[in-house]
Order: sequence, then C-alpha cells, then structure tokens
Amino acid sequence: MSAHEPLGGKILTKPFLALSALAAIALAILLARFVFGLGAVTHINDGYPWGIWIVVDVMIGTAFGCAGYAIALLVYVLNRGEYHPLVRPAMMAGLFGYALAGTAVIVDLGRYWQVYTLLLPWYAQTNSVMLEVAWCVMAYVVVLAIEFSPAFLERFGLTDARRKLSKVLFVFIAVGVLLPTMHQSSLGTLIVVLGYQLSPLWQTQLLPLMFLVTALLMGFAIVPFEAILAARGFRRPIETRILGKLSGIIALLLAGYLVVRFADLIVRGQLGAAFAANLDAGMFWLENVLFVLALVMLARPANRTNPRMMFIAAAVLLVAGSIYRINAYLIGYHPAGGGWNYFPSVTEILVTVGMFSIEILLYLLFVKQLPVLPRGERVTAVQ
Repeated sequence: MSAHEPLGGKILTKPFLALSALAAIALAILLARFVFGLGAVTHINDGYPWGIWIVVDVMIGTAFGCAGYAIALLVYVLNRGEYHPLVRPAMMAGLFGYALAGTAVIVDLGRYWQVYTLLLPWYAQTNSVMLEVAWCVMAYVVVLAIEFSPAFLERFGLTDARRKLSKVLFVFIAVGVLLPTMHQSSLGTLIVVLGYQLSPLWQTQLLPLMFLVTALLMGFAIVPFEAILAARGFRRPIETRILGKLSGIIALLLAGYLVVRFADLIVRGQLGAAFAANLDAGMFWLENVLFVLALVMLARPANRTNPRMMFIAAAVLLVAGSIYRINAYLIGYHPAGGGWNYFPSVTEILVTVGMFSIEILLYLLFVKQLPVLPRGERVTAVQ
C-alpha cells in the first residue's frame, strides 16, 4: 500500500471557481500581450526591462519552488529519512513553482517565438549567466516531473513502471539537487554585474550565496506553510513533530544568514546606508525586521510545537524572502541616466495573480486526484 493517498472530494467548489475566474482574466490579458506586444499591457521600459512578471514569477516563484530542492537535500543528501513524508508534496510545489517561472519567461520575452533557440548549441553564449539559468530551469522542470511521476504511476496502477523507475530515480534526485544549487546562486550573479546601479545595501560579491541561502530558506518555509494550510483546509492531521524539527533547522539557517548579511555590510562599510532617509533604507529594514521576526518566533521551542505559530513564522519568512528579491531586482536598482520609473500596471498585477491562481487550481486538482499527501493514519494528529 502506498504511503500517500488522494483526498478525493468535489472539484468544482466555490474557491475553485473563483480562482478559475482569476486565471481566465490573466489568460485574456496574455492573449492581448501576444497580439499587441508587451507595451500594450506592461509598464516596463528601457530603464526597467524586468517587471514583476520576472521578479515575482521567476525570482520569487522559483524560490517557492525550492521546496523540493530543500527537502531532497535534507532527506537524500543529509540522510534525514524522517522527513520523507514531506518529499512528495514538496516535489509538487517545486514542479508548480518552476513551471510558473518557465512560463513567465516566455511571456516576458519580446521575441517569444524564438525561445527554441535556447536549445540550439550554435546560438549558445557559453559565458552567459542568463543562458546557464535558462538551461538549468528547463532541465530542472523535467527532473521534477520525473521525480513526481510516481504519483501518476500509482494513481493509474502502473506498478511495474513505478518499480522500474524507482531503480534509477536516485540519478534524477542527484541532478535535482545540483541544478537548483547552480541556478539559484546564478540569480544573484545576474545582478552583481549591475555594479553601481544597484544600491550598496544589496550589491555585494556574496549575492550568489545570499540568493542560494534565501532560496533554501523559502523552500523550507513553504513546506510547513503548505502542510499546515492543507491540514486545516482539508481537516487532516498535522505532521507537528516533523514540521517542528524542520522549523528548528530553518531557525539555524536563518540565524546564519542574518549574521552573514550584516557582517557583509559592516565589512564593506555600507551599514550607514541603512540609516539614510530614502526608500532603499526603508525597504531594507522592512525586509530584515521580517527575517528577524521569523527567527524570534522559530527560536522559541514552544512555538515549534504550535502549528499556528509555525504557520505564521513560515508566512513571515516567505514574505521577507520575497521582499529581499524585490528589493534586489527592483527597489534597489537605479538605472543609469536617471529619469526612469517603473510601477506595475493593473494588467501586470492581474496576470501575476492569475498565474498563482493557476498554481493553486492545479494543487487542488492534484491532491484530490493523486496520491500526494501522506495517509492520515501515518501522521501525528494534534489540535
């Protein structure tokens, strides 16, 4: 018997229909984008060529999608098998996050019809960080699909195929740990080259490390966030013991991140920039106050046995990590020449909301129809 089970139940609920409406609005706007161009639905310009579709859907979406990466690292590399019940939901979250990112990149490309050239070696600019990120993301989507495929094989009774896949799955798990390590750090490298155009509050040679660690933090955080939300929403028991131990790991990693973050500012002599009377400084403190708040909440052992506190701490950490990436790519970026401004259009926001709505729709469909969540009797129930 599988350790996982589909929830079953009605698909076309009121929340499902409401999310479907938001997704339909986004798809209608995207139709206009592909017919009339980016300028018809976005406020991006020569100074700010990357808007929220890239920053939110790619930079933040892939960090959310690092749930599979983070849990695979914990279970298969660090040999912490007790977290194995969290693997399949984490892989599904990773698949959704990275598929969203890949879709957003295609939507944001001016010449989207030439995206296939990424796969043609004679067009490759092998010293390009963006090419490395694109190749890694495409490869990782395929790897995640293979890692998650046992859920489909079990659902349709393909036990022989499931058994054969399990013999070679370790290869894909190894590749699945390597690829995010490469491209999440490269997302930081992308903006190192901005030089003086990026505020010293974020511009550092440690950006690759910062992006990798915040991706891990957000990947770990999405696991208790999703698990507790699903347990409450579907009236299932909560894996409190496992999630509590995971929250302790998050706290240690977060403490290390904050020490490095502020030590870097001090060593570079840029801590004073945090006390300037400008938007950069305000957003810097918002970002880090939220990181510290999440740490304080998770540092208390009593909070790590309380599902509500774990959920709130995870939510705060996800917001903090998201603000860090928005700050690094938009708020702290000041394009040369001056006079450039960017604020997302209503249509850009609606597309972003719609894309996340599609993720939630797929989540609801998958957990109800596929064996994704652990069987109820295999987890520890708490109030």
